[in-house]
Amino acid sequence: MTSALDILKKYWHHSAFRPLQDTIIQSVLDGKDCVALLPTGGGKSVCFQIPGILLPGVTLVISPLIALMKDQVDGLNKKGIPAVAIHSGMTKEAVKTVLMDATESAFKFVYCSPERLESPVFNEYLPLIPFSLLVIDEAHCISQWGYDFRPAYCRIAATKQKLNNIKTIAVTASATPLVLNDIQIQLGLTNAAVFKQSFVRPNISYSCFETESKINKLLNILEKVPGSSIVYCNNRKQCKKIAEAILLQGISADFYHAGLDQTLREQKQLNWIQNKTRVMVCTNAFGMGIDKPDVRSVIHHDVPDCLENYYQEAGRAGRDEKRAFAVLLWQKKDLKTLVENGDTKFPPIPIIQQVYQAIADFLQIPVGNGEGLYYDFDFSRFVTNFKYDPLLVVNVLRILEQEGHLQFNEQIFLPTQVHFNTDADSLKAFEDMYPILEPLIKALLRTYAGIFYNRTSVYEQSLARICHTDVETITKQLKQLHNQGIIVYLPKKETPQIHFLLNRAPAQYLHIHQDQYLQRKQLHTERINTMVQYATLTKTCRSNYIGQYFGDKSTVACGVCDHCLNHKRTTISNAQIELIETSLKKMGKEGVFLNDFLEQNKQLSTKKIWTILDFLQAEAKVSITETKQIIWTSKD
Repeated sequence: MTSALDILKKYWHHSAFRPLQDTIIQSVLDGKDCVALLPTGGGKSVCFQIPGILLPGVTLVISPLIALMKDQVDGLNKKGIPAVAIHSGMTKEAVKTVLMDATESAFKFVYCSPERLESPVFNEYLPLIPFSLLVIDEAHCISQWGYDFRPAYCRIAATKQKLNNIKTIAVTASATPLVLNDIQIQLGLTNAAVFKQSFVRPNISYSCFETESKINKLLNILEKVPGSSIVYCNNRKQCKKIAEAILLQGISADFYHAGLDQTLREQKQLNWIQNKTRVMVCTNAFGMGIDKPDVRSVIHHDVPDCLENYYQEAGRAGRDEKRAFAVLLWQKKDLKTLVENGDTKFPPIPIIQQVYQAIADFLQIPVGNGEGLYYDFDFSRFVTNFKYDPLLVVNVLRILEQEGHLQFNEQIFLPTQVHFNTDADSLKAFEDMYPILEPLIKALLRTYAGIFYNRTSVYEQSLARICHTDVETITKQLKQLHNQGIIVYLPKKETPQIHFLLNRAPAQYLHIHQDQYLQRKQLHTERINTMVQYATLTKTCRSNYIGQYFGDKSTVACGVCDHCLNHKRTTISNAQIELIETSLKKMGKEGVFLNDFLEQNKQLSTKKIWTILDFLQAEAKVSITETKQIIWTSKD
């Protein structure tokens, strides 16, 4: 009989599980509901993917982001495990085809967004698909008391009931005790097994610096800490500006944000993953679902508005469990702005109604219309025309999402859609008349089943590869076929989209749950205060502070954050540090084996030498190899 470990070895090529993974997997296989709180880099996906492979039938995975679904589905398919994602870029016919195949167990995993669960076509096929496991990824989104509330998550419980209360596993990387309890209540997981991994990442050195020049400090860190790096910024213009400044210093860097063309984003991401680009300067649109183990530093140029976001982003460092650095740069004005942004993030209800009215006017949606429709939303033109603060508009859109009125996604991607608009005889005559277009016509018909009768999503890059040409030529030829009346061609959309979930209401009657809204605002204020306190800590171990925020009761100091290192430094003299530094410098790049080094420096205790080595490692001056060889890596 195949075991979970056999599956891990076969598909993931790992010889052993990470802490808690095997226990969680066994609990799922035993038919228990589970809630798993595993910090970033803790291997959450394995905890439900391995049971999904071993269990009969199909696993339904609810995930909030298209990019996250795509990464996991691509990863499973590359392993030879059939998986598919249902997302907003698909036509009704394409969704139907996937669901029909799922009824025959053509897939082991079906990924979808929580919003898709409510569509009529999904509910039509739901009872016919042999689902054996329900997975709620990023489960903190179900709690309105959390930092990333998604109202559609609250309705997952209704789907669970339709599936006869199917066995469920909810996973998240960041949930406070309040949110963790709410996850169980919202999903009806009253008897669930709850698993919590320690939030301590012993290989990550956390530090915060108040600095007059963030760019100089950033460059100093990149010079001291070699290897792959992520630099997080709060806005797009800053990303480009900082990337250019890093490039001027001869360090390979690029920038990334949601406003870039999707193809360009994918190429930038690939270059960074393949280490062709060393530093990625980005907004928080970058990183979700990316499993790059050798990131040596994550630097926050700006202060995030909650510890949940900071911990998740910083946790992208050191997933290979080797020494890595998470650095937060701040200035007093940053913290002042963060505190003041509370009213911008949660504006008064009359302001929300006013912006809602402006959006409806801008999109020309009459009262009582709009439900279920998508609208292109030129964000820049909107804020210019109505003279609104862009941050205020983003926050109002988020509130309107949380209140269930609409959805806004600036990263939405609606692929090119095509269907034929002619009969077979006319098509044959057209091919004879325009032989240059015949390869594309044949590629469309052979590659996309049902395209002759149904509107189908097509991908220009795939067509270009099949036709041995470039994307520009394919786009030009699709337009020609459309102009000739052979196909109906709807070009892909990458502009921001607003999806109205309800008909447009008169602004004065726009429904906001006032008590809940004000409570969410209060919790947001508390999260900001926690973030400010983290940045300005003077003595507390940073790793402990993070862990205790998430309910981790461990009080053991990490030993490698800036405060722990400062404490260690007070227990050893500068002369002792210089003695060890001098000794190691003499060894050069050849290094020295640890046991030999201890033997050569008997004037200091082994414990004191280890303390100094820990300190030098955290300062990125030495590295210790798997063969216990100490190598001086500093340029000093």
